[in-house]
Amino acid sequence: MRELRLLLCAVQFLTRMPVPALKGFEPEWITQSARYFPVVGQLVGAISALALMLAAPIWSGAVPVALALTVGILVTGAFHEDGLADTADGLGGGRDKAHRLAIMKDSRIGTYGALALLLALALKVAALSTLPPLTAAFVLIAGHGAARAAAVTVMALLPYAGDAEAAKYKPVPHGVGALSCIVGSIFVAWPFIAFTFPNALAALVVGGLFAFIMALTSRRLIGGITGDVLGAVEQVFEIGFFLAVAAHWSAVGSVP
Repeated sequence: MRELRLLLCAVQFLTRMPVPALKGFEPEWITQSARYFPVVGQLVGAISALALMLAAPIWSGAVPVALALTVGILVTGAFHEDGLADTADGLGGGRDKAHRLAIMKDSRIGTYGALALLLALALKVAALSTLPPLTAAFVLIAGHGAARAAAVTVMALLPYAGDAEAAKYKPVPHGVGALSCIVGSIFVAWPFIAFTFPNALAALVVGGLFAFIMALTSRRLIGGITGDVLGAVEQVFEIGFFLAVAAHWSAVGSVP
């Protein structure tokens, strides 16, 4: 029952999907539920993939992919996209740590945030549109799950830099442990049955590199992470992952 409660907490935190009421909720449940973030990511990816497969017989080109990404955004309430926009505004426009964190808390979107969202969506659509629908469906599931695992790993490695009391993600003293990272990685694995080893490795390495650069930049500019930064880590991992798969497809012209 405890693990089910943590899974439901992860679904409630990361998506807009209805879940049963969590009686006696404590902020540390969010951190403890991090082991299930990749599962929730795969669920979001699966819903997006279903939308893509339903749209593919009706439209061609980029339309099915755009619809699939739209469905994913609706399921999550643009949770991670909001983090990407806030992070771009804060890290791009702030003078110092305090100013950057203040910008990231501001609900208004600036030039850096708007450009980050537009470029992120454009790159995802462009990359996935080069793939056959069934391949793109598996890539969506794998990418969404692995991107959440990357965010969990960053949660475990970097300190919290913002105001914990005002945060959407409530850090706790013991933080995210190795168990959450290991369990999350195990959950991430199954969609890769549709990938060849070289393509899976390339997608994970490129996605991981994008996430690492984002995390390193955040560490340098604000001293750690915030909930918004974790959203940005998830988004840039997806971009790198999708671009790597698309590059492999262009090079060899076969399924992942």
